[in-house]
Amino acid sequence: MSGSETGTTGQPATGYPTGIGTSDLTTIRLLGHDLAADLLGQVSFGELAFWLVAGARPTPGQARMFEAVLVALADHGFTPTAIAARLTYLSAPDSLQGAVAAGLLGGGSRFLGVTEDTGRYLAEILSSAADSTGTAGPAPTAGSPAGSQKLDFDALARRALTASRDAGRKVPGLGHPVHKDGDPRTPAIMRIAEEEGVLGPHLRLFAAIGRVHPEILGRTLPLNGAGVCGAALADLGFRPEILRGFALLARTAGLLGHLAEEMRQPVAGRIYQSVDRAAHYVPPGSDTPW
Repeated sequence: MSGSETGTTGQPATGYPTGIGTSDLTTIRLLGHDLAADLLGQVSFGELAFWLVAGARPTPGQARMFEAVLVALADHGFTPTAIAARLTYLSAPDSLQGAVAAGLLGGGSRFLGVTEDTGRYLAEILSSAADSTGTAGPAPTAGSPAGSQKLDFDALARRALTASRDAGRKVPGLGHPVHKDGDPRTPAIMRIAEEEGVLGPHLRLFAAIGRVHPEILGRTLPLNGAGVCGAALADLGFRPEILRGFALLARTAGLLGHLAEEMRQPVAGRIYQSVDRAAHYVPPGSDTPW
């Protein structure tokens, strides 16, 4: 029997199990509920997205925090992701899905991916602290309260920042190309987390990084919105590996907004023409500076 025909226990596999959803001639079931009877008009899209990934329905406080994160990450103006989407639509107006995909493909270490990178960075620091002291306890599971650990977060932040500095690594979540004096999303997310009782160890550590990094790095940088959203999602119990997906989910709405605006008031053609007119050819081997 081939490996594809056996389950992880070595026993013969029995079909393709899923707990997400199914359908038959007359019904659609999602997460164990009748979609039409139990969910439509009763569950928000954000709540459903949380539920689908966590496997547990969020509490009202968790849902508010999660929705706030999605709103915070939906759009940030003419970022490369929005420009890519608009230019792709200019080139292929018959392919809306291609334009959306083009925007999402730019979600990496400089845009959108910072949400995952920050969550991962904070989780690794907390995990190391747990391994060394035994005080941090197990990581929360998605859909459960994150709680707060009995840790000296400032001391923990100082050690982590010193290690990053000495290794020449950037600290994810620190700095922003526009909001150099403070990202307005960060205090708002912190406030909502406090109000809803979901201010956990990742957000507390992130706040500590904001307090102590000037003395370690020798300069003051803002805690950016993508980073605080990663910390908030980690405190809701989501694994670092899934966090970028939520940033992409949120940005999809923003990209649809840009594309709808592009249909009404096109600017992509002018963007293309501006770059084309400013371009100049430099032959290989030329001494002409770039």
